[in-house]
Amino acid sequence: MPDERCVELKSLKLYLWAFRDEGHFHEAVTNRICDDLVRALDPRWIEVVGDFAVRGGIHTVVTARHGERPVDR
Repeated sequence: MPDERCVELKSLKLYLWAFRDEGHFHEAVTNRICDDLVRALDPRWIEVVGDFAVRGGIHTVVTARHGERPVDR
């Protein structure tokens, strides 16, 4: 849920691609992306879901959140 700022899709894509050839734990990458977006955008609420491809037969999904999720009405 944005506030006053948003990120351009192409910029987000290039930022995410920067992680492709780096060796990081899935949890660390997901948390870093969430932290970087919070710093850049100052959203009211954000949820980043890292859905990582199968490696060694293990499919990993990691979720990082920041702020209070709005109540659905």
